[in-house]
Amino acid sequence: MAGIVEDIFIAPTGGAPMRRVQLVQAEAGAGLTGDRYRDRTGYWTNVDECQVTLIAAESLEAIAAAGAIEVGEGQHRRNIITRGVDLHSLQGKRFAVGRAVFEYDRPRPPCGYIQGLTQRGMTKALGGDRGGICARVVASGTISRNDAIEVLAATP
Repeated sequence: MAGIVEDIFIAPTGGAPMRRVQLVQAEAGAGLTGDRYRDRTGYWTNVDECQVTLIAAESLEAIAAAGAIEVGEGQHRRNIITRGVDLHSLQGKRFAVGRAVFEYDRPRPPCGYIQGLTQRGMTKALGGDRGGICARVVASGTISRNDAIEVLAATP
């Protein structure tokens, strides 16, 4: 096992607060059921969207420990919080998250828009390798908290 799903967040539309869920359906070629990018209502739809975003719990803990930036209730605006996996090492690979299969897409650096939705300093706090990654859903399946994250193979 490469890691686990620590938490899951979705938002119904661009700018809406992130909502913690216990379980979500990942849909191949689309994203997470109930999330803004699967439903094509995200702020970055048709511009710079990701089907699903992942961020490391370890990065969020470092951000929280460094100061007054709040990241515990989805303020990071990412979908899946992972633990125990180096997200950037997934580049060029497919990986299972629960019963769904994903493919690494690209790093997900923060933008100024996130700071406008949350708090001053969020863009800087999520900078560098802390912003997480984008992934594409290549096989549909459910994802729950504490599900395993496992590397499957190199991207075909």
